[in-house]
Amino acid sequence: QVQLVESGGGLVQLGGSLRLSCAASGNTFSIYAVGWYRQAPGKQRELVAAITRAGTTNYSDSVKGRFAISRDNAKNTVLLQMNNLKPEDTAVYYCNAGLLTAVLATGGKFWGQGTQVTVSS
Repeated sequence: QVQLVESGGGLVQLGGSLRLSCAASGNTFSIYAVGWYRQAPGKQRELVAAITRAGTTNYSDSVKGRFAISRDNAKNTVLLQMNNLKPEDTAVYYCNAGLLTAVLATGGKFWGQGTQVTVSS
């Protein structure tokens, strides 16, 4: 089983940066695809970035050029570097891991607890 613990959320001003971290426990983490989802009040949950077990990345149009997802399987961590933040990025961000098809659809088997990101304008 895989447990995911997130950190790095907080309050930043428009144009600022944050780095979210997803720390995984379990010896099978490296086999899974990982995604970062976000959900704002009254809005549909949205996959903003994903990374495959091989390191291939993909991003939603809303964050392309601003966010970068990376993974270090040796450290069992996945990062989401968020730059040039906008108020529309305000949401609870969730780390998600599982089979690639599931991550890209509605979410894989494993979820973090969520971390709040708030961008002021």
